[in-house]
Parts: sequence; structure tokens; C-alpha cells
Amino acid sequence: MERSRMNLPKGPDTLCFDKDEFMKEDFDVDHFVSECRKRVQLEELRDDLELYYKLLKTAMVELINKDYADFVNLSTNLVGMDKALNQLSVPLGQLREEVLSLRSSVSERIRAVDERMSKQEDIRKKKMCVLRLIQVIRSVEKIEKILNSQSSKETHALETRSPLLTGQMLERIATEFNQLQFHAVQSKGMPLLDKVRPRIAGITAMLQRSLEGLLLEGLQTSDVDIIRHCLRTYATIDKTRDAEALVGQVLVKPYMDQVIIEQVVESRPDGLQTMYKKLLEFVPHHCRLLREVTGGAISSEKGNTVPGYDFLVNSVWPEIVRGLEENLPSLFNPGDPDAFHKKYTISMNFLRTFERQCGSQASVKRLRAHPAYHSFNNKWNLPVYFQIRFREIAGSLEAALTDDLEDAPAGSSFCLLASHKTWSSLQRCWSDAMFLPSLAHRLWRLTLQILARYSVFVNELLLRPISNESAKDIKNAVVTGSKDPSVTQGNSEDQGGGPSETKPVASISFTQLVYVVADLDRLQELLPELLETIKPKLEMIGFKNFSSISAALADSQLSLSACMPPVSSRIVRDLSESCFSYLKSALEVPRLYRRTNKEVPTTASSYVDSALKPFYQLQSGHKDKLKQALIQQWLEDALSESTHKYWETVSDILHSVRKMEESLKRLKQARKTTPTNPGGSGGGMSDDDKIRLQLALDVAYLGEQIQKLGLQTKDIKSFPALTELVAAAKDQTTAEQP
Repeated sequence: MERSRMNLPKGPDTLCFDKDEFMKEDFDVDHFVSECRKRVQLEELRDDLELYYKLLKTAMVELINKDYADFVNLSTNLVGMDKALNQLSVPLGQLREEVLSLRSSVSERIRAVDERMSKQEDIRKKKMCVLRLIQVIRSVEKIEKILNSQSSKETHALETRSPLLTGQMLERIATEFNQLQFHAVQSKGMPLLDKVRPRIAGITAMLQRSLEGLLLEGLQTSDVDIIRHCLRTYATIDKTRDAEALVGQVLVKPYMDQVIIEQVVESRPDGLQTMYKKLLEFVPHHCRLLREVTGGAISSEKGNTVPGYDFLVNSVWPEIVRGLEENLPSLFNPGDPDAFHKKYTISMNFLRTFERQCGSQASVKRLRAHPAYHSFNNKWNLPVYFQIRFREIAGSLEAALTDDLEDAPAGSSFCLLASHKTWSSLQRCWSDAMFLPSLAHRLWRLTLQILARYSVFVNELLLRPISNESAKDIKNAVVTGSKDPSVTQGNSEDQGGGPSETKPVASISFTQLVYVVADLDRLQELLPELLETIKPKLEMIGFKNFSSISAALADSQLSLSACMPPVSSRIVRDLSESCFSYLKSALEVPRLYRRTNKEVPTTASSYVDSALKPFYQLQSGHKDKLKQALIQQWLEDALSESTHKYWETVSDILHSVRKMEESLKRLKQARKTTPTNPGGSGGGMSDDDKIRLQLALDVAYLGEQIQKLGLQTKDIKSFPALTELVAAAKDQTTAEQP
């Protein structure tokens, strides 16, 4: 850091190095010399260094001479400085003592002022306490005087008492009582207050009795002025909740006990609706005056209303909930899910109607925040209801997803009962007879579980061997099943589980496989319809993110579509095996013509028609259940596989025929006999040629039948090669004719 702050003198421009190189932290002599040698000779470097050395020496001398005079005169300038300092020390000491003395004096004065201020504050507090106690005594005496005078008036002139006067009197007492309560709270802990407290309690009890009697009188006589004065008095003494509780106990509770009767509700089919209708009639018939006075009604005038009350929320609703919980406990019983759904739906409609009777949005918010509101909603055991519904749906679905595949009932758009039950279960989840808005999330999860269970069921079907459906035993189900390792493993496990008992292996027929594909296709077509059914239900609970719902349903649809290729492959394989089980009958053609003197073949063999029979059955029997394009694809793939095997079989037959023919020729030549027909007894067509001709007729007829199926022979793999093979054999037969 010190090097970076030093400025070296500037040298001539002819120097072969940079002066700043010397100031670097990592300066190295050897590196410096080697770098300079790349530019100049060592002699020139030495001359430049000597020149710059002289410049540095001159600059150092000038720097020393610049401040030399100040350094020399430093000692001269400090002469007599100690005497001057000694002269200043004496007055400074005196000044310090004076300041300390003044500080001590000021501190004592401040302490004295603080003590006097503290005493004055204590006196002021005691004075305030005394004034509050005096005010308490005055308020108590004033209230007692008013009450005594009112009592004497009622005693001597009871028949001239005016309810309005009594209401005004109570309002005066309430105002004074409010001040009494304020001063009593401020004077808490004072001994005198404890002596006066019994008198305050007596005043409180008397005031409450008077207010309760006055409020009941106003409600019974429908006197709006008495009710208004009474409620204003309650608000003055901060006892609004007492007034609301009194209305609930005296006015609401008897009505609720009279209306909410379990025997009456259960005796009629519409008993619950009738009961709720009567409960809703209570507000306009019995709470009209209270709502007008408190501003809860639309027709109430703002200038004459008494704010701070909400009788619907704090008086009516708690008593309704109490009456339902105590007098109608069976309402919340989820044992019968259908009855529970009906009761819950009717009750929620009643709740929404009751909310509309509230005078404002603020009143509705207070209602929804009330403990009785939460208690009412929590009484409905929705999880238990869902569990019962879940067991019903899952039990019915699992009963259909059994080893024995049954056909769907008549009129269903599905072929299998399992698929029909799957779709009916999905519809039931969102039907009006089962759906509840609070269970939307659970029902959506159940919907995805049903679709996933059906996908698993279809994959499990692929593990089953295909059963024999034809009259002829074409295929051995056991052999077919043994090709599937999972089925073989399941069979071995069953055998190992019980040596004396063998559990039958569940199989699946070819027709049932076709039904599975048809149902998969149909179920995927109906999923958008299911989404349109779900959307209005979710809108009821304010759900807006339908993109996530669509994405989840699309994933389920993708899972279903993923089951299609394996099932289609299984169908194609079964068709191919069925077809080739007849086509391999071509191996019998040589036996039919060799040394049998049969006529020259003119028609195709019967095994060709038998081989194509499953294709015709598929095309004609399932055209109303499957898409034509899918059927054509299956036929094309199955024919491609079976034709390839047929080509290999025909090729082997022709090869063996050729070898047999050549061996007979060599044998006859060895015996030096006259060449004759190898297998014939005259000048006609040989047996080998008859075999070639029969195979050519079979292949040609197979091509004609393929075209009748609506397919092109060029699209069938190995068929062009098969045609060329038999055509070449047929040409050979023609060429060998005399």
C-alpha cells in the first residue's frame, strides 16, 4: 500500500523500461532483466538504469531540502510553551471548582422540585379518588332517590302510572347508572367502595328487573316507544346481550319448543319442510317490532332506530339450533344415507332462506361467525355419510369386477356389466340424490379412484387365458395361458397353496375381449359429458379452476386409452392363431395327392373358408359396437401375422415336394429306367404338380376372400411374397407339361 502512494520521478522517454515496474508488489529482478533483454542489450540497460538512478538521487535531495527549515526551527518555536501552560492551569482549576459547585446546587434544587411534584401528584390522585368516591356516593343516592320516589308514586297512584314515563325514568336511571359504573371501576380497591357495593348490586338487580319487565310489557302490548326506550336503556348500560338473551328465552324459546316436535316431523312425509316453514314465519310475525326499532327491517327509519342489536343472530338462531339439537336429534343421524341427504338438503335450503331474512350483509357475516352457526354445521356428520356412500358404490363396483364377466343389462350403452357399473358409479357420485357441496372434494377423488380401478381391472383381464368359444377345439386354453408368465406364476402359486385342491383359472373369451375394447372406447367418449355434469356442481361451492379438473380427467382418459393397445394386440393374436390353426392344414395337401390318383384340383381347399370364418364373424357380429376402422385394423394385423406363418408353411411344403421330386428322379436315373411321372401312372399331371396347383388355388382363393373383407391384399404383409411363391410353383408345373 505504501508503494502505491509513492510517486517516482519521470525519466526520459528513451528509457527501455517503465518506472512503474519498480512499484509492483510482485516485482522480481530476474524477471525484469529477462524482459528488458528481449528489447535491448545489457549494456544499454545498464546505461538506462544508471541514468534513472541519478534522477532518483536528485529527487530525494530536493525532497529533503524542501522541509528542512521547518524541522530545524521546530525546537526554537517551542521555547516558553511550558510557562504559558502553567499560567493557564490556575484559572482553569478555579473554573472547574465553580462549575462543580453550581452543578451540585442545581441538582439539589431539582431534587427538591421533584419531591414537591411527586407529593402534588400523589395529592392529585388521592383527590381524584375522593372525587370519584363522592361521585359514586352521589350517583347511588340519586338513583335510590329516583327509585324511592317512583316506588311511592306507584304505591299511591298505581292506576295512573304511564309506561312511557316509566321508560323515560329508567333511561335517566340508566344514564346515572352508567356514570356510577364508570367511577366504580376507576375506584376499584378502595375500602369505601366495598361498603357501597351491596347498594350498587341492589340498584343493578332492580334496574335489570325493571328493564326486563318493561321490555316484556312492550313486546306483549306491541308498544314501539316502550321497546325503543327499553332497548336504548340496555345499550346505555352496555347490556345489549342481556336484552337479546331475554328475548331468546321469553319470546323465541317457547315458540321453538312448540314447533320443533320430533313426533310431528316424522309423522308426515313433508314434516321437516313444514317445520322449517313455520320457523321462517317466526321472524316476520314475532320479530317485526324488534327489527323496526333496531334497524333490521327495510321500512325502519334511521333516526328512530337503536343500533347495536341483532336479534335474528343472537336471539332467534341460537334457540333454533338448541331446539333442533334437543328436540329433534334424529335430524343429524347419518345411518340412512338417503334420508340424511334429504334432511341435509332441506336444512341447507332453510339456512339460506334464513340468511336472506337478515337485514344486511354485516348481519349475515355475524350469523356465519356465530358459535351456534358452526355448531349446527358441525352436527351434520358428513364424513360418516360419505363412508356409507363410498361402501355402497365401491361394493357394487367390486361385485361387478369379478372373475365371471357378465353382460350389461338391456338398454345400456355398454357391453359388459363391469363397464356399466363403472359409468353408473361415476354418474351416481354427481347425481342430485347423492351429491353434497361440502363433499365435492371427496367425490372428485372417488371419481378418479373409480376410473383408476377400472384401468387396473382391464389390465388384469389381459393376464387371463382366452377360453374356447368354437365347437371345434382349435386352441388349448392351458397352452395359451402358459405363454403369459404372470398367469403361469399365479397357477403355480395356487397349486403350491393347496396340493389337494386346484383353483380354476379365470379365463376370458374372444367376444369379451372385443366388448372390453368397445366399452373402453365408449367410456372415453362419455368422459367429456361427465365433466359437463361436474362443472355446475363445483360452481355451487365457488370453484373456478376447471383447468386442473380437466387435466386430471385427461390423465384418467389417457390411462384408459393406454389399455387399448394391449387388448387390441391380444385380440389380433387370438385372431391370428385361430386363422393359422386352419391354414396349417395345408400340410395335409401332399398326403391327399401323393399316390392317390386324385383328380386334378380345380377348387380351393375347405380349410381356407374355415380360416377366414372368425374374421367374418368379427366383422358382422360386432360392427354395431366397434368403429369400422378399428375392425379393419385388427383384420389387417391378424391376417398379416397368419399369412406370414402360412407363407412359411407353404414354402416348406414346396421345398419338400421339390426335394422328393428330385430324389425320385435321381433314383430312376440310377436304375436306368425310362423317365415317367414320379407319382402318376400315366401321361397326366404328376402328384407333385397337383400339390403345387392345389396350393396355388388355395392362395388365390384366400386373396379373393381377403378382398371380400374389404381389405387390399397388398396391405397384408407376406401375402405378395406368398402369391409369388405359389405362382412360381404353378409356372413350373406348366413348364413341365409335355
